Amino acid sequence: MTTHVKRAFKYRFYPTDAQAAELSRTFGCVRKVYNLALAARTEAWTLRAERINYNATSAMLTAWKKTEELAYLGDVSSVPLQQALRHLQAAFTNFFAKRAKYPRFKSKKQSRKSAEYTTSAFRFRDGKLTLAKMSEPLAIVWSRPLPEGAQPSTVTVSQDAAGRWHVSLLVEDPGIKPLPAGGGAVGVDAGLDHLLTLSTGAKITNPRHERRDRACLAKAQRELSRKAKGSANQGKARGKVARIHARIADRRRDHLHKLTTRLVRGNQTIVIEDLTVRNLLKNGRLARAISDAAWSEFRSMLEYKAQWYGREVIAVDRWFPSSKLCSNCGRLQDKMPLNIRTWTCDCGVTHDRDGNAAKNLLAAGLAVSACGAGVRPQRSTPGGQPATKQETPRREP
Repeated sequence: MTTHVKRAFKYRFYPTDAQAAELSRTFGCVRKVYNLALAARTEAWTLRAERINYNATSAMLTAWKKTEELAYLGDVSSVPLQQALRHLQAAFTNFFAKRAKYPRFKSKKQSRKSAEYTTSAFRFRDGKLTLAKMSEPLAIVWSRPLPEGAQPSTVTVSQDAAGRWHVSLLVEDPGIKPLPAGGGAVGVDAGLDHLLTLSTGAKITNPRHERRDRACLAKAQRELSRKAKGSANQGKARGKVARIHARIADRRRDHLHKLTTRLVRGNQTIVIEDLTVRNLLKNGRLARAISDAAWSEFRSMLEYKAQWYGREVIAVDRWFPSSKLCSNCGRLQDKMPLNIRTWTCDCGVTHDRDGNAAKNLLAAGLAVSACGAGVRPQRSTPGGQPATKQETPRREP
């Protein structure tokens, strides 16, 4: 069976002054349209209990362009504005399906600056990309080639807080195919002393990217705090802080990509723990280290790459006592404080805490797969049992 995987290729580019000004105007108009549509939908529901869909907001956009106050919306390409309305529709769909919170207004200083163009708003020929309302192609640094013969279906232009310009091209990648079955199964326990501990006994060192640049970041933040509010020097200092954060994020993302690709290529089944990182971040002593480890990003990468290559990722219930359970005899310990890294069971086997947890996760994950609990198990089943205990109990004769 032929699978068509759509994949985004992201590149740096360096716009001319005219292109930068045009894109900045587009970012501002996209943010304005999104906020206007969100305000209109909120008001309609609050005052009249009326739900407004994408078609209604699209008609509103046409009316807004005809007003003197919002006539400038017609100076930029209409496609990114329509895409902003589609994104708002998707946000409301996720909200009503209880997958996300209520949509929030976009901020000029804090929200991501981006604009999305579909095929009618750009031209891609001979490796050159030209956006609507522009006469010259973008100066893209092609750090890696696109798949041969690929034609982008969507182009997203963005500018990060460090001032870097990026363009993301969504194309079909025929090179992504399911890998041959095999490779066995592995349990993965996430931690802080070691980023990952595998059931095979291997341990992945935690690079601690944020800690490496912590002194440099603290110095830049102190300099930023001394600048006059709204001054040009404050803008320069803010850019310096943003560049340090960007460097940390780039290193972390690169390391996670290499790590997850190696795990997916080498294993047919990967078992992880269904951690609630949001709740773990409430621990003031460990929040910084947990954020730097980026467990959520690791899981996200692992899941979509496994889907690409025909692998299976199993998430074991977060309440499964993987650290307190002896992987040799199955005895459950009463307590297991975080400061205990090695312990000896009554059966005489000495365990490394993380290695033992990885082995237990692997065993529980295979049980989850057998009873069909899925990748994202619920905290409990309607009967009150965790996902790792859904198999029908045997009846005594």
